[in-house]
Amino acid sequence: MYDEIRVLTHSSIKISGTSTIYVDPFKIKDALTDADIILITHEHYDHFSPEDIKKVQNGSTVFVAPQSMIGKLEDAGIESEFIEYVEPGDELEISGVTIKAVPAYNVLKNFHPKKNCWVGYLVTMNGISCYVAGDTDINEDVEKVRCDVALLPCGGTYTMDVREAALLAEIIKPKLAIPTHYGNVAGDPEDGDRFVELLKGKVKAEIRMEY
Repeated sequence: MYDEIRVLTHSSIKISGTSTIYVDPFKIKDALTDADIILITHEHYDHFSPEDIKKVQNGSTVFVAPQSMIGKLEDAGIESEFIEYVEPGDELEISGVTIKAVPAYNVLKNFHPKKNCWVGYLVTMNGISCYVAGDTDINEDVEKVRCDVALLPCGGTYTMDVREAALLAEIIKPKLAIPTHYGNVAGDPEDGDRFVELLKGKVKAEIRMEY
């Protein structure tokens, strides 16, 4: 299943297995309408894009979003019966997929304050746990995550920079670390290479950014 984890662009992620899951669909090129589950980490435009959601959702897609976004998905035309709102620490199961909301927040920046209760997600499907960190800094909550695959923002400005993201990978020790949130909106296209280089000999890391 590791091969079925794709970073389409920025923090737009697709995970395929028994279900097809999108996290924060953004700048979607192909309108496949194949999403079984769409996870939204927070309301910023590069993470909650109704235009791109429409390209991947279908009549049975289930949405998960933080409680701070109550009403925003409905305003975008998504029916409430298909929405699950969560707070950090909540865990639910959808079609055999376990989804846990993990706190995502800045420590010394104000872009993503802890009080907003925005989230990343720990998704377990086909026996593999995949942590999509969302927009976060290193903090005491994310340091506790244990997973097989970690997708970590490394572009700086709004999230961890490359060195901080690599340090978090060393702390949580996934079997595979994948850099996100760089080269588009924030960070440089080379940040992914720097992330992989910093983890050489420590944690297996791969670039999955497609465009």
